Amino acid sequence: MKQVMVDLQQGGVRVEDVPVPLLRKGVIVENRYSLISGGTELSLITLSQQSLLGKARSRPDDLKKVLSKVKTDGLLSAYQQAMSRLGRPEPLGYSSAGIVRETSVDEFRAGDRVACAGAGYAVHAEFVSVPKNLCVPVPEGVSMQEAAFTTVGAIALHGVRNARVHLGESVAVIGLGLIGLLTVQILKAAGCRVFGVEIDSEKARLARELGADVTTGYDGILERMKNFSPFGADAVIITAATKSNLPIESAGHLVRDRGRVVVVGNVGMNVSRDTFYEKEAELIVSRSYGPGRYDRIYEEKGVDYPIYVRWTERRNMEAFLELVRSGNVNIKPLITHEFPLENALQAYGLMMGGREKYIGILLGYGENGKEYTKRIALPAEAASSTKVPADVGNLGCIGAGVHAMSALYPELARLPVHLRGLATATGVSAHSVAKKYGFAYCTTDYRSILEDPEIDSVLIATRNDLHAAMAVEALSSGKNVFVEKPLATTPDELRQVVRAWKEHGGRLMVGFNRRHSSLSGRLKQFFAGRNSPMIIHYRVNAGQIPADHWVHDAEQGGGMLISECCHFIDFMQYLTDARPATVFARSIDPGGGTGKYDNVQMTLTFDDGSLGSITYTTLGDGSYSKEMVEVFCSNAVGRITDFRELELWRGGRSEKARRWLSRDKGFHEELSAFIAGDLPDFAGSVCTTAATFRALESIESGKPLAIDLQSLGL
Repeated sequence: MKQVMVDLQQGGVRVEDVPVPLLRKGVIVENRYSLISGGTELSLITLSQQSLLGKARSRPDDLKKVLSKVKTDGLLSAYQQAMSRLGRPEPLGYSSAGIVRETSVDEFRAGDRVACAGAGYAVHAEFVSVPKNLCVPVPEGVSMQEAAFTTVGAIALHGVRNARVHLGESVAVIGLGLIGLLTVQILKAAGCRVFGVEIDSEKARLARELGADVTTGYDGILERMKNFSPFGADAVIITAATKSNLPIESAGHLVRDRGRVVVVGNVGMNVSRDTFYEKEAELIVSRSYGPGRYDRIYEEKGVDYPIYVRWTERRNMEAFLELVRSGNVNIKPLITHEFPLENALQAYGLMMGGREKYIGILLGYGENGKEYTKRIALPAEAASSTKVPADVGNLGCIGAGVHAMSALYPELARLPVHLRGLATATGVSAHSVAKKYGFAYCTTDYRSILEDPEIDSVLIATRNDLHAAMAVEALSSGKNVFVEKPLATTPDELRQVVRAWKEHGGRLMVGFNRRHSSLSGRLKQFFAGRNSPMIIHYRVNAGQIPADHWVHDAEQGGGMLISECCHFIDFMQYLTDARPATVFARSIDPGGGTGKYDNVQMTLTFDDGSLGSITYTTLGDGSYSKEMVEVFCSNAVGRITDFRELELWRGGRSEKARRWLSRDKGFHEELSAFIAGDLPDFAGSVCTTAATFRALESIESGKPLAIDLQSLGL
């Protein structure tokens, strides 16, 4: 299928052939029309055309994160991770309408006409995958062109709801672009008198035709408001898009005493305190198109809010379509241009050129001839430049998140292996990553990888909740498996993996990369021939991960203890050559949105008598070192800090080694060992994973618990 995307690294918009996206908890929709956003999309395109320095200045918060990474990870590692984020094209669009092609939910059937919303979902593509709460039926009497405006209509409607207007009130709308013109009509449908502010005379004229009682520019605006409403506007809704503070300043003067100002558009927000203080005016920043926006549980999982959260984003979408159906909102005058998808570049050129005025620009997709394929072969010239022997194995990869892009795939491109197939959930990601690293084909159906007879090994780098199930399927398909940590997120999943490994054989390696670092090897060699058990302390200053990140989700991520602490338990197994026998763990809950298991201390005993302690915390300063492991044994001490510095002490003497540009966390050596066919310590990986589950149980019970592999089938 064809899809529109922007290249954030090189700049520019392009239309590419990519696989049809994966059906998740919602529907696959065959688009008929999608609406181009003159604000959001243009800002992203403008950002893509800036230099690296310009991009950094435009996103100061992201720049701070990169600079923090430089301190802990080294300049090269931080640069590689930043470039991996920029290297992936971004899909454009967030408002479309089409016909349901596939469904996994009861609310929709194939053939239904629907309107779709959401960045990353309702994109400019021939087929889109949309969660059920971002999809609504299109009523009879509403055309697909009109339905494509549903997302921006819901944004306008949510702004009006935030203004809490009543029948007969006077409302000023500043900025009469697309959202402003929709806002005018919604206000008139609510029985309000509307005072429009716009410097473009054509848009002002159209606003009057659509119901605005008065329109004006900024000159003489206060006098005209006095004539319109002696007390000022009961509410002011700002729908303009400008860096200027003029809209917010004007709103403060236009609003009546104790009135409301609602900011919908992206405008300057240097608010005059005195102006708002003297009127005790209420200032509200309207967030997109209703409750549910930016809530992963609502949007991705389809869990609706109770009806007392009356106007969610989906209900706002439905209400807007009803306004269109009833004739209270007229969309047709707002459609100024329509382009077929193949001519999308002309549409963006029109918008960026500034030579022709526009309001609503639609992309049309036609009704026939779309190729519905989830697998696309890449041209020979896209193949990896790395020459590999003809007799080496073929690798298939599943997943292309930040970790895979920054730590795994750059290393794979340097190893003697044929990169045959790549599967990700979205077509843009699958195509761009496969093309960048030289895979022979890309797909959005991971089973294409497992069913490919030419693939003998599979790398799984998806979200945590998919690891175990995919590993089981891959082993059942006769593949060797490299799966990122954690191996499983529940004991039952772990048992299923063990059963599949015992039944089907095959090699299974878990992505515990730290044991493969050259610094780790030197540390272990330093204690070779030890004559006592070890005391090991592993301290992790993790920094806070946002509370809404998927890793905290009990279903998708399993939480930080399971997702991250497995690394450190495995590292202790590596150093001691022993299995953990018991674990005792405690956690604190500091509040403030921090997860229950994000701040943990645990003590492990090993079957050779060694003791290990892990301190994992999100409460530290991010500029301080992230990881430090100390080993005490046989009158000697070893320490690794951030896998950049190794220090060894014995007999009053010390030696140090340091990497200046990057960390050495063992990713290349880990993947090299897997590709070379080394036999991994499967039982050790199972033991590590089981230890994290027992640590969770220990926190709840307050008791030390034994780690029993027999209960898992080993």
